[in-house]
Amino acid sequence: MSTLPPLDPFAINRRHFFEKSATGIGGMALASMLAEGSSDNSGVYGLPKEMPKAKRVIYLFQSGGPAQHELFDHKPYLREHHGKELPSDVRIDATGMSSNQSSLPMAGSFVDFAKHGKSGQEMSELIPYHHKIADDICIMRNVYSDAINHDPAITFIQTGAQIAGRPCIGSWFSYGLGSDNRDLPNFIVMVSKNGKGQPLYSRLWGSGFLDSHHAGVSFLPGKDPVLYLSNPDGICGSGRRAMLDKLKDLNREQFKSELDPEIESRIAQYEMAYRMQTSVPEVTDFSSEPQHIKDLYGVEEADGTYAANCLMARRLAERGVQFIQLYHQGWDAHGGLPNKMKGLAQKTDQASAALVMDLKQRGLLDDTLVIWGGEFGRTAFCQGRMTKTSYGRDHHKASFSMWMAGGGIKGGITVGHTNKYGSGIVDADGAPVHADKHHYHKDAIHVHDLQATILHQLGIDHTKLSYKFQGRRFRLTDVHGQVVKELLA
Repeated sequence: MSTLPPLDPFAINRRHFFEKSATGIGGMALASMLAEGSSDNSGVYGLPKEMPKAKRVIYLFQSGGPAQHELFDHKPYLREHHGKELPSDVRIDATGMSSNQSSLPMAGSFVDFAKHGKSGQEMSELIPYHHKIADDICIMRNVYSDAINHDPAITFIQTGAQIAGRPCIGSWFSYGLGSDNRDLPNFIVMVSKNGKGQPLYSRLWGSGFLDSHHAGVSFLPGKDPVLYLSNPDGICGSGRRAMLDKLKDLNREQFKSELDPEIESRIAQYEMAYRMQTSVPEVTDFSSEPQHIKDLYGVEEADGTYAANCLMARRLAERGVQFIQLYHQGWDAHGGLPNKMKGLAQKTDQASAALVMDLKQRGLLDDTLVIWGGEFGRTAFCQGRMTKTSYGRDHHKASFSMWMAGGGIKGGITVGHTNKYGSGIVDADGAPVHADKHHYHKDAIHVHDLQATILHQLGIDHTKLSYKFQGRRFRLTDVHGQVVKELLA
């Protein structure tokens, strides 16, 4: 009698595996080859459980901290008591730059406010073009942050952490949902040319510990919007193609030995760059734009100005780019605020409003989320010397204003209230709101709440979009954040 155990009917040996799975392996190989010729829809989040309200984001970042008192948060009390001492019991969130002042005089805004649109949105006369989109935007007067200095504050609102090294919001979006665009990057960044003020760093649109192909691609003004994209003199298209094919073979050999996913990303980026040699010149050529559209934005060509970048953003959105971020520097007004604000309004007001109007007339606003705002706001008191015609404001993190439009956000509403000084958030009855990132309050919007809401409109649950790095799972919103339901249509 044999002592061997009976054969397991479900057992499979090596020869049987390869015999039966040949078709499956061939199918995987075919799928891989087909994928090379299709879009890189490589998101890890999968299909959202709910239909997203927004398909793309255009983030108009105003670097330096726009003064809310001169734009969206009217404070008549400050004008009535201009130059008088700020009461000592008023909470002060400011930097060390004004802590040594012997006097903190209240600074009333130099500009008038009025109500606009059918909704009666109250806005400064400094931004007349915004008056035309009053019924399309949601003004948030109750945003607050953890950081009070530029570098940590801008890093915080872009990456969810004050310390550099985390992925930015555009990279999280790319990582979560992938891309349906074969010819252009999924995440593009533009910085207004000749910007002055606080410096901007490429890490603000970097991928951090995520794969490098999730980083934002910078578009620059001038003949070559993307560095090193054009062929050098003497190199033809077929020569470039042959070189890339050989480079791809070498990279794949390296990948076989090292199994480093960054090598695959490098291959994909080379291929994207090759296709961009055709797509980028087309998208940056404004000659096909009708004159009335150029007049709407106040621009003639892609010259790197804020206005040109706003028109470029609309063109990129039309071509399937899903996250577009514009940076405009100069809003840091510690002194000489009236003249600075007038100049900044002239450079940004028309184009910001034109973008919303243009998207709306093309049927794109409904599924495009437009965001406008900076890293924090400004104080109710004057920093430095106050004169009859000029004053300055220090940094202020406890309350500042932003706006959003489209992408499932309610238009024509103002959310949140601040006290008569504009120095703190209050509820509808005027009672102070004591909120922080650990304790959500419906009348206050923390930066993490803002980030959670943006992801929600894209169909992403911010608590489930995470990445394991150095033994810990990270999120854009860290362990905080609530979706702000009051903003949603």
